[in-house]
Amino acid sequence: MHSNKKINVAIIGLGFGAEFIPIYQNHPNVNMYAICQRNGEKLNQMGDAFGVPVRYTDFQELLQDDNIDAVHINTPIHLHAEQSIAALRAGKHVACTVPMGTTIEECHQIVKAQRESGKKYMMMETTVYSREFLYVKEMLDSGKLGKIQFLRAAHHQEMAGWPGYWEGLPPMHYATHCVGPCLALAKREAEYVHCLGSGRIDEKLIEKYNSPFAIETCHIKLKNSDLSAEITRSLFNTAREYIESFDVYGSKMSFEWQQTEHEEPVVFEGEKAKRVQVPDYAHLLPESIRQFTTKGVYDMEENVHLSFKQGSGHGGSHPHLAHEFIMSIVEEREPFPNAPQSANWTSIGILAHESAMQGGTKKSLPDY
Repeated sequence: MHSNKKINVAIIGLGFGAEFIPIYQNHPNVNMYAICQRNGEKLNQMGDAFGVPVRYTDFQELLQDDNIDAVHINTPIHLHAEQSIAALRAGKHVACTVPMGTTIEECHQIVKAQRESGKKYMMMETTVYSREFLYVKEMLDSGKLGKIQFLRAAHHQEMAGWPGYWEGLPPMHYATHCVGPCLALAKREAEYVHCLGSGRIDEKLIEKYNSPFAIETCHIKLKNSDLSAEITRSLFNTAREYIESFDVYGSKMSFEWQQTEHEEPVVFEGEKAKRVQVPDYAHLLPESIRQFTTKGVYDMEENVHLSFKQGSGHGGSHPHLAHEFIMSIVEEREPFPNAPQSANWTSIGILAHESAMQGGTKKSLPDY
């Protein structure tokens, strides 16, 4: 009944955010209405390149534009909560890049603002829309995997040379790429965590966040379930090719992520192992945006945002994320992950770091 409904979308932040402009422009239910960027020169450069008519350098001013139905926030981490809350209070639907916020209090405030506004909130977690995730989910839903027995995920990324706010960031403060696949496959939220820190980063990196650890590794107990999951995170002074991986151990079949970028993952059936080629899942999308599962938006190599290049295009997840957000508005249903789920996923990392700083104490998740 809503099939022709058009949602007016505004994108905030045009580094990584620019990846989504042509996806929204090609989506049948979207009018790619406005963009926002503090730097006016960059704003106009992007606006001209993509033909987006409405442009703002001031986010607060943008929120006063009644034509805007939904905002997609792609700004630095410390702005996510403040901007999400302001947008929800201004009556806009919100999609926000990860993480949701930086404190438990911020997560509570976003959930509250979402409930009070009645608008949609979705944290744009790439890993739960990647082709690998969709492949394992299909194995699980079809019964091939059997009962899930354990989940594990790792995200190793060298952040030297990234913007200053990343320097010395506690590894678990950016944990949602590990958390997402584990909790989404288990279809559960976290009950409590224990986390240990290991190793030490350069002294000059420690100052900003008072976080000494090179690696943090966390056990998550899942709520109303016999399952636990384990996640590992590093950001500095750890030798490892970039990886955002997850492994799933089932009673009938198990899936393990490949060791290096150009290998195939391994599926175990009983004790027999075989390498598998993970298919693309573009067929789940409207035809007009299927092309975006296999390529970034920029043709020129030097234009590709570092996170996209390092993350192998985030497993083709971008058009799936945009589609889920838009359809949750069009179909008047909850997006996945919604505000309470996003809060739970984000809080795992926040509390895991607290646990590590206290030598591995148990930290219970708030009820959102």
